[in-house]
This record gives sequence, structure tokens and C-alpha cells, in this order.
Amino acid sequence: MKLDTLKQNISLIIEGSNSKENKLQSICDYLEAEVTYYDWVGFYFKNGDKNELKLGPFTGEPTEHTIIPFGKGICGQVAISNQNFVVQDVNSQDNYISCGWKVKSEIVIPIFVKGENIGQIDIDSHTANIFTKKDEELLEFVCSKVSTLL
Repeated sequence: MKLDTLKQNISLIIEGSNSKENKLQSICDYLEAEVTYYDWVGFYFKNGDKNELKLGPFTGEPTEHTIIPFGKGICGQVAISNQNFVVQDVNSQDNYISCGWKVKSEIVIPIFVKGENIGQIDIDSHTANIFTKKDEELLEFVCSKVSTLL
């Protein structure tokens, strides 16, 4: 993983003239294309005043999980904990929402605006035990950049 190059290109996407929605979609497309084990990349955002997340832009196989209640699954847990959640083997999680039989690991990083958790980036991989601190560093960077759009 060429962390500096990925960060630089994410910055260029954020600084571009596209709409917020197009920038978010471009980030999903870019990460999925550039990191070989990122098989699904998407954003979930707090759904108004409801205690649930709503699916935003994503790249990968379609998911039926367009609304996720706070506390349910990895994404729902991050909405409550405000902490990164790295799952190296989804089969080891009791509170996991299966998005497909191919998914083996997942990483979810919250997005904060003015100290409030307003959403997250969610990455699924078809490879178990794949995520490292470099993934966390990259995705924390992505979330900090995305927060400037919101």
C-alpha cells in the first residue's frame, strides 16, 4: 500500500470541483480500484434525527443494508462507540450483519464533524485477517478529509 500516494490522490478528489456526492463516489471508486483487498467501499451517514444510518455512495456489490439501526452490526456499533472497529474475521462477531458470503473481514472508521459522529466509511474484504494499522491510518485520513465536505 502506497500510503502517501493514496492520501495525495484522496486530497485531490476532495479539492476538485465536483459535487459532494460525486466526490464521495469518487473516493469509493478510487479506494476499491487501488487497494486490491478493498472489495466493498461505502459511506453510511446518520439518517436525520433517527438513531439509524443510511447508505450513501458505495462501490461494490449491491447491499440490502441501506438502513442500519444504531447498535446493529459493525456499522451500528461504531455509530454508538465512536471508535474504529476492525474485524479480522466476521465469523467471530455475534453482532455482525452479513452482506454476503464472500465477506471475511471489515473495517469501519467514524467521521466526525465538530466532535459529532455523523457517519462512517465501511470497507469489506473477501480476505480474512487483512487489515493493518496502515488501513486505519489511511481511512482516518479519508474521514478527516470527508468531514470538510459536510
